[in-house]
Amino acid sequence: MAEPLTLSGRRVHEVLERQTRALARRLVTAFAEQIPIYRRLPREELDGEILGIVEHNLRVIGRMFRDRRPPTRAELAPLRTSAARRAQEGVPLEALLAAYHLGARTIWEHLFAEAEPDDFADVLAANRLVLVYVEAVTAAVCTAYVQEREGMLSQEQHAMHATVSAMLAGDQEALTGVRLAPRYLVLALAIGPHPDERSSEPGAAVAGRRKLHRVRHALQRHAAEQVLSVLDGTGGHVLVPLPAAHEGEEAGPVPGEIVAAAAKAAGAPVWAAAEVAAAAEVAGAAHLTGEVLEVVRLFHLPPGAYRLADVLLEYQLTRPSEATEALAGLLDPLLDYPDLLRTLKVYLDSGLDRRRTAELLHVHPNTVDYRLRRAVVLTGLDPVDPGHLQRIGAALAARRLAGPPAVPKINGHPRRRL
Repeated sequence: MAEPLTLSGRRVHEVLERQTRALARRLVTAFAEQIPIYRRLPREELDGEILGIVEHNLRVIGRMFRDRRPPTRAELAPLRTSAARRAQEGVPLEALLAAYHLGARTIWEHLFAEAEPDDFADVLAANRLVLVYVEAVTAAVCTAYVQEREGMLSQEQHAMHATVSAMLAGDQEALTGVRLAPRYLVLALAIGPHPDERSSEPGAAVAGRRKLHRVRHALQRHAAEQVLSVLDGTGGHVLVPLPAAHEGEEAGPVPGEIVAAAAKAAGAPVWAAAEVAAAAEVAGAAHLTGEVLEVVRLFHLPPGAYRLADVLLEYQLTRPSEATEALAGLLDPLLDYPDLLRTLKVYLDSGLDRRRTAELLHVHPNTVDYRLRRAVVLTGLDPVDPGHLQRIGAALAARRLAGPPAVPKINGHPRRRL
C-alpha cells in the first residue's frame, strides 16, 4: 500500500480529520457569502444537510490522501443523492459546482499554504489527487443532477399534457384542482418544414426537434404564465393564458404577432387559426380553430393568423350543403376555357385591377379585357355588377373546394387556349 501523504512530517489525512468539523463550518459560511443561491437556503438546511455533505467530502479527500487513490463509487453516492435534492429545490447546477470547486480550492490553500521545499513531491501528488477528486465529483454531481431534472421535466410535461388533453376534451372533472387562467388564446397551428428538414440526411430529424424547441420558446415569450401546448413538428394546439378581461385594458397578445414570431423562430411558414375563450370553453374554441385551420389550408391561403371572420365564406362552403355544388356549377361554362377561368380568378384576387391581372398572367391588358368579356357572355355573370361579383366569388370558392377541374380535351389533345 502507498505511503500516506505528509506535510512537514505530519500525515495530511490526520490533519484533515482533526479539523473536519471546523473546516466544514468554514466552507458552509463561504458558500453563503460567495454563492448567492446559498444565501437564500434555510439556515436549518445549511447547518444540517449541507454541512453534513461537506463533512463527508472532507472525509473522502482525507482517505484519498491516506491511500493515494481516487474516490470510490460508494464514496460518491451521497454526493449524487445531494445533487438530486438540489435539483428538486431548483438550485442551479452551476451554483452547485461552484460550491464543490470553492471547497476544493479552500482545502488546498488551507492545507498546503505553508508547504516547504522538502514537501514538494507530496504536494505535487496531493495536487494530482485534488484534480482527480474535482473530475470525479463534477461527473457524479452533473449526472445525478441532470437525471433528476430530466425526470422532473418528464413529470411536468406529462402533467401539462394531461391538463391540455383534458381542456381540449372539455373534461372538467379531470381539471378539478388544476389552476387555470381566466381566459386563453386558443391557437391551432400548422408548421411548414424547415429547409434542413427537407434533407434525407440523419440530421433532418434533429433539425425538426430544434425547430419545435424554437417555436415553443417564441410562444412562451408572449405570455407571463406557462403556455400549454400539444405540438409536434407539423403543428398542433397551443393555449396562451390570458388575464381576466377588464374594460379599458388590452385584450391580450395579438395573434398575428405571435404567429409571426413563431414563423421567424421556426424558419418556416406557419398558419394559425385563433380564438379567445374562457377556460371552460377552450374545448369548443379548439374545435372551431381546428376547422378554421383546415379551411385555411384547403383554400391554400398564405401563412399567417386567421379568425373565423376572415374566412366566413370559405368556412360556410365547407359545411354540407346542396348549394355548394350549385354555386360551383355557375362557372361550368368556363370549364372548356381554362384561361378564362384563371383570368377571372386572378382578376378578383387582384381587386378588379386589370393591369395588375395582366402583369400576373404575363399578357396584355387588352387580352384581359377580351377574356373577361368572353366570360360574361358564357356565364351571364359580370364582375362589374356588385351582385354578380358576390356570386362569382362564391362560385370560385366552391370550385376551389371541389378541387381543380380537369382540362377538357378534344380528340385526346387539350382544348385550345384563348
